[in-house]
Amino acid sequence: MPPKPPPTHFLCIPLVTTASRPHLTRSLAAFREEVTAPNPSSAYGALPVPEQAIRPVGTVHLTLGVMSFLEPKPEPSGSGKSESLSGLRKLEEAKALLKSLKLKEIWQGMKEEEHPKITLRGLHSMQSPSKAAVLYAPPVDPLGHLQRFCEEVKAEFVQRGLMVEEGGRPLLLHATVVNTIYVKGRDQQQAAGNRGGKKGGHGHHGHHGHHGHHGHRRGGGNKRERLTIDAREILERYEEYTWMEGVKVEKVAICKMGAKKEMVDGVVVDEAYEVEEEIEF
Repeated sequence: MPPKPPPTHFLCIPLVTTASRPHLTRSLAAFREEVTAPNPSSAYGALPVPEQAIRPVGTVHLTLGVMSFLEPKPEPSGSGKSESLSGLRKLEEAKALLKSLKLKEIWQGMKEEEHPKITLRGLHSMQSPSKAAVLYAPPVDPLGHLQRFCEEVKAEFVQRGLMVEEGGRPLLLHATVVNTIYVKGRDQQQAAGNRGGKKGGHGHHGHHGHHGHHGHRRGGGNKRERLTIDAREILERYEEYTWMEGVKVEKVAICKMGAKKEMVDGVVVDEAYEVEEEIEF
């Protein structure tokens, strides 16, 4: 069976809005300041989280699914010339499908409110907490309305063959806060003592997998062990932490993998994903 093509795009609910940015900025700044500082009193002897692992404010979103719109290589004979446009055609089809969706109708089919409102609270790990690589904030969704809405939107893309199947795994709505895949070079070596052992096992969320948070998941031919951190104390401290509260969902978007740095006077001030298409609520 051929390997799955690497994802190039993802469908998401962007969580950074004019209303949410101030609260998210404060929340992430306070989190960064605390978890990147040495903690000599750590019960587990955990080392600080490397700064590179903490995601910039502009990247915060809920992923609904990933898509691969790679351009196939043309055949040497030239017979693949027209086929080489299939990736671009599929992207255009996905953009058209997104624009055709009636988001309000889908939402109001399950709830009378005009817009979904999202609160991010708590912190979970995708892996075993003592050997974590990805930490995320889940949306508060006690009645499952947001989950059903996202599943219905995702289903439109799956039915058209535009979205990578997840092998029957349920959609795990999560806003990534920490991802060690972004820790490189010397910082990774300095943080190596934080690994607490070999590559992390999987906790109750490990089954979902993680698409590298658009940072192109390592694995396959890359033999370098992924950095893990002991996040047990962090998860305890941030169990009830509110990252943002009651923020209206404004859009659903198709974005390109790989966040782009935003510069002001030669200084990186944030990162964000390039939007290919979006639809307002």
